[in-house]
Amino acid sequence: FSVSAGGHEQLDCPVYFASDQINDLSDRSSLHLFEIVKSGLQEVNFQFENESSNGFWFILDGKTPKNTQRHFLLRTEKKIKAVSLMQVEQSKDALVLMKNEQKILKYQKQTIMPPKGVDPIYGKSGFIHPLWSPGGEVLTRIQPPDHYHHYGIWGPWTKTHIDEREVDFWNLAKAQGTVKYEDLLAVSEGPVYCEISVHQLHVDFGQEGKNEKQVALNEELSVRAWNLGENAWLIDYTSTQSSPLKNGILLDAYRYGGGIGFRATEKWKKDNCTVLTSEGKTRENADGTTARWCRLEGESIAGRSGVLFMDNPENKEYPQPMRVWPLDSNNKRGDLFFEFCPIRHNSWKMGKGKDYQLKYRLYVFDGDISALEAESIWQGFAHPPKVTME
Repeated sequence: FSVSAGGHEQLDCPVYFASDQINDLSDRSSLHLFEIVKSGLQEVNFQFENESSNGFWFILDGKTPKNTQRHFLLRTEKKIKAVSLMQVEQSKDALVLMKNEQKILKYQKQTIMPPKGVDPIYGKSGFIHPLWSPGGEVLTRIQPPDHYHHYGIWGPWTKTHIDEREVDFWNLAKAQGTVKYEDLLAVSEGPVYCEISVHQLHVDFGQEGKNEKQVALNEELSVRAWNLGENAWLIDYTSTQSSPLKNGILLDAYRYGGGIGFRATEKWKKDNCTVLTSEGKTRENADGTTARWCRLEGESIAGRSGVLFMDNPENKEYPQPMRVWPLDSNNKRGDLFFEFCPIRHNSWKMGKGKDYQLKYRLYVFDGDISALEAESIWQGFAHPPKVTME
């Protein structure tokens, strides 16, 4: 089969192949994938979507120029495959996604309480922290004294209405609601990616003085880390939410809430970190604007490290507006917060029983990536290469 880049350069891009076009996949253990290159055949890792699927994933590694093709061969061979590289470490407290035992990120299952002397209402589960760079720099922060309700990478809705009552799931001090881990749905490991799927609850605490807790939203959060090589992580963050409430829930337009939020490491201040969006906006003028992608980077143990956040064309309000803290944020210290915020300018009504999905991708790197590289990485997310049988 061939893989076509399309009208855009592709860079280290996951590719899905619908292998049900092949007659016999009864013995998966004997299947091997090769790229046909000038020197012959070069073996490529691949991974089936699940045990019952005939579709598999692999990485189209390196740069693939626009309007070009690369050619692959899937065949049976009697030899041993490589062992699993992408793993999930499970404990009662957390799930850690890893490559060859190198930590990529931690998803927190158990509630973490705030520091002693701080209102326990700030305790929370259901978030990502730490997110590590490939070189080991912790890029996220939780429970900063200026915002105890900030939790690494997370996405509660802020100003919402359930019938006529306002409920805030973001500002925990209001004691109106929260988002928490409920259950582990699935774990995948293999040579191409590892993934967790978890069930999270958006809990409405009910009217003040009354014990009327209820689930306002059920959320399935899937986090997948791809095997990209040595100097970068590629992470897919997919949230599917539905409301069991009779009249659903209204997500009011507000500058914070939902999407994907990121509280950056305390190392990053106004004088040692930068912001660049797909539209050429910087930290000085990005707030409230829309973008396909946003690159955040700053000082680290590797010299420089960063995260490229990517929006998907299928998302509501694409290209989504952003909340980017300005340079004088937090008493002019210049701490960094970023969020893709689909309800920044327009409200969103989620009706009962209907699924609403948001898809984001993160490219986590040491060193630097240019705007052109960022665009190529985003193209692979928004417009992945096409596969054709030969």
